[in-house]
Amino acid sequence: MAATVEQFEQAKNKLSTLKNDPGNEAKLKIYALFKQATQGPCNTPKPGMLDFVNKVKWDAWKSLGSISQDEARQQYCDLIGSLVTAEGGTTLAAKPAGSGTTYETLLVTTEDDITTIKLNRPAKKNAITTEMYNDIIAALEQAAKDDSVITVITGAGDFYCSGNDLSNFTKIPEGGVDEMAKQGGDLLRKYVKAYIDFPKPLVAVVNGPAVGISVTVLGLFDLVYATDRATFHTPFSQLGQSAEGCSSYTFPKIMGSAKASEMLLFNKKLTAAQACGLGLVTEVFPDSSFQSEVWSRLKAYAKLPPNSLALSKQLIRSMEKDRLHAVNNAEVERLMERWTSDECFNAVMSFFQAKAKL
Repeated sequence: MAATVEQFEQAKNKLSTLKNDPGNEAKLKIYALFKQATQGPCNTPKPGMLDFVNKVKWDAWKSLGSISQDEARQQYCDLIGSLVTAEGGTTLAAKPAGSGTTYETLLVTTEDDITTIKLNRPAKKNAITTEMYNDIIAALEQAAKDDSVITVITGAGDFYCSGNDLSNFTKIPEGGVDEMAKQGGDLLRKYVKAYIDFPKPLVAVVNGPAVGISVTVLGLFDLVYATDRATFHTPFSQLGQSAEGCSSYTFPKIMGSAKASEMLLFNKKLTAAQACGLGLVTEVFPDSSFQSEVWSRLKAYAKLPPNSLALSKQLIRSMEKDRLHAVNNAEVERLMERWTSDECFNAVMSFFQAKAKL
C-alpha cells in the first residue's frame, strides 16, 4: 500500500528534525522524490550547463522516470524513515486519535503529544458540510479527553478552509426553510460551543486561504500560525447573512471596532501579514518553510507540563466564558432569522447563478 498524504506530511516534518546532514546524494534523492510525489515526472526544461546546482537537481528528478506519484511518496517516506532511524529516532506512524476513531471528512492523528485534526476535503477546498460539522465536534470532544498536550486544526491541500459548503442551504427538510434554519442553528451553536469549552491549548495551522466560519472561530484559538500565502475573508453581508463564531465580540476586542467592521460588515479580505498586524494571527511564516518551522515549534510546546498549560488556559477563558456563550446564542438567533429571509435566499441564489456562469 502506498504511503498516505498524511504519512507524507509527517515525513516532511520529520525531515526538519534530522540532526546530521544526510549528505548530498541523499539530499538530491529527497528533492527528486518530493518533486515526483507532488508534481509527477519531470516536465521542466533542462537548465543550462553552467547552472550547475539546478542541473544536478534536474538530473536527479529526471532519473526517476515515470514512477507514479504514489510510489514516489512511498519511497520518500521510506528514505526519511531510514534517516530518522539511523539517528536513533522512531519511524512509528501517527496513531489514530481516540482508539482508532476514523472520520469521513477528517484525518485525526495523535503524535508527539499533539492531536491534529486535519480538514480533509481538499478537492472542495475543505468546505464544511453538515457531516463535517458533526465530525469536527466529535473530534474536539475526543481530543479534550485524550492524552495529548495540545490540539491543532489544519487543512489538507492548498486551502485551510473555504467556509460553509453552500450546498448545505439547498437541502430543505420536510419542515421547510424554518426547520432547516432551526437544525442549522442548533448545529452551529453546538459547533462554536465546542471551541469555547475546549480545555487544552488549541492551535490553528492555517496552511492556505480561509473563509467564513473558519476565520470567525479563530478568535477562540490560543495560537494562530499562518503561511504567507493565507488570506482571511468573511463575506457575510455579500451572502445576506451575519457573523458567527463569536466574531461579533472577539474581532472588535482583538482588532478594534473599525477594522472588525471592515471585515464583518464590508467583506474586507485580509492578507496574512494584515491579519497578523491586527492581532488575529499570531505569526506568519514563509510558505516554503511553513510546515517545518511551525511543527518544530509545536513539538517543543507539547513538551511543556500539560496540567500547567490546561489549567492556565482555563483560567484565561473562565473570565469570559459566560460572555462567549451568550454571544454565540445571540449570533445563532440572528442567523436563523437571516436564513429564513428573502434577502439571504436571493443572495445565495445569486451566488450559485454567478458560479454556474464561470
